[in-house]
Amino acid sequence: MTRYFRLILPLFCTLCLTFTACEKEDNPNINWGGGTDQPKPKPNPTPDQPTPQPSPQLDAQGRADAARLEMPALTGENGELFIVHRVINPHGRDSILNYAYAYLPQSFHSRWVAFRFDAQTRLKAVGRKDYKIKPQYPRDPKLPTAWAIPSDLSFGRGYDHGHLVASADRLFSREANDQTFYMGNMSPQLASFNQQYWTGLETLVQDLGRSSSFADTLYVVKGGALSPLSSYGYAANGRMPIPHHYFMALLKVKNGVYSSIGFWMEHKNYGKTGKAKEMGKHAVSVSSLEKLTGINFFHNLPDNVEQRVENNLTLSAWGL
Repeated sequence: MTRYFRLILPLFCTLCLTFTACEKEDNPNINWGGGTDQPKPKPNPTPDQPTPQPSPQLDAQGRADAARLEMPALTGENGELFIVHRVINPHGRDSILNYAYAYLPQSFHSRWVAFRFDAQTRLKAVGRKDYKIKPQYPRDPKLPTAWAIPSDLSFGRGYDHGHLVASADRLFSREANDQTFYMGNMSPQLASFNQQYWTGLETLVQDLGRSSSFADTLYVVKGGALSPLSSYGYAANGRMPIPHHYFMALLKVKNGVYSSIGFWMEHKNYGKTGKAKEMGKHAVSVSSLEKLTGINFFHNLPDNVEQRVENNLTLSAWGL
């Protein structure tokens, strides 16, 4: 008996040490890695990684938010979460929907983000969040801890924390701008792409959205294409796929007349700053963009209007 006990004692101690080492303070189920900021290949699934649950049924407010014109169709697949961020309305009791997104827990990345420029949200009342305020990129408080990227986690050398809803998209209040810095709104973008070429398209959209003579309301959907996965690799210590393309789908209404346009842009270093006038070469119809992304945009329009608007592409209607 004594000899048997001596044989199993080392094994028992090893198991105890392994169990103790797994008890991380932030999240016991996810190993975020450390010691390097280089993107790594996607690791094989591990038994201790949590399994995303199906999206919960939306309450009345969630159904109302999902029915807004800017919201693509929710699929509920792969544990998709519908995340909505609201801000205080300084001129009324109702809150203002700042932006929303469909989040894919297993990818730690959104399928899309959606928002609008209208009479309330097109205003420029504040500037960009002070970079000295830490964390600069807080964990999104609306996401379950097990599926939220920790605050300020590096995406790897050469990759920015690329805003999907840009900071400059939401300048109508301090709270609205600060919410764009949540990690749930971030995508790993090449610095050369994020700070130069992509900015050209974002600036074009911001200028159009803030022009009441151009549109009564401009509805915007943005995102990074994750599927089919390519050789672009992974960021955030191997957890987040790096999109191979970025896209925008726009719908405007002016005096009751709708029109739309899509943009499909490869994620690469273009070697120059993007100019609004050359964005037309990345333009596609929204119906074509739906085929490229697998996302059903502007499905809350009446079917006959949706089909006509999404199939039509008139560059001159967008100043291109």
